[in-house]
Amino acid sequence: MKKGNLLHESRRSPDGLTKADKKAQRPENLVKRNFYASEPDTLYFTDITEVPCADGKLYICPMFDACGGEIVSLAMDSNMKKELCIRALTEAFEMRQPGAGVIVHSDAGSQFTSIAYKQTLGKFKAIQSMSDVGKCYDNARMESFFATLKKELLYRIDTTKMMREQVKTLVWQYTMVYYNRKRISTVNEDGLPPTLYRLKVTKKKNGVA
Repeated sequence: MKKGNLLHESRRSPDGLTKADKKAQRPENLVKRNFYASEPDTLYFTDITEVPCADGKLYICPMFDACGGEIVSLAMDSNMKKELCIRALTEAFEMRQPGAGVIVHSDAGSQFTSIAYKQTLGKFKAIQSMSDVGKCYDNARMESFFATLKKELLYRIDTTKMMREQVKTLVWQYTMVYYNRKRISTVNEDGLPPTLYRLKVTKKKNGVA
């Protein structure tokens, strides 16, 4: 696998946080562990992780751009219902306004196989791709981001003594400010942070020096 051994970076059990709906119709895996895209807004990854807080669990659902690793949107709530995932999806597409045909890859959790989620994908003319059930490595780049978030932020603070709103603020600042705009990326050319890498690729595509 090029650009880093993501299969070894992921620490998550195959029995992930989301649970599959065995009766739901699942789309095929279009990504097939090809975790990188040469252009922004052509392939997104998404998933859910949880953080224990003083007033209950905080659930985090990002939309991750496979070109450069930028977190496009970040939805957080006290539950992991389908609305959380739909909000992350909607915010990403409304902000970036990509064309038709963006691939959105997730695990086979019931949130992502729900009719409402599929309808939202259809609204934005996106194509759904899904990991095989129990194969967390099929979404390894998303898992790798969660591992980084926990190692660099969440495991360094005692979130069980903090309220959800406090943790939400810290997660937002880490992700949207530090991770996207300042943190050196070992997989991007010249170590550029995700947002700066996207801007560079976009300028090159548009013929801007």
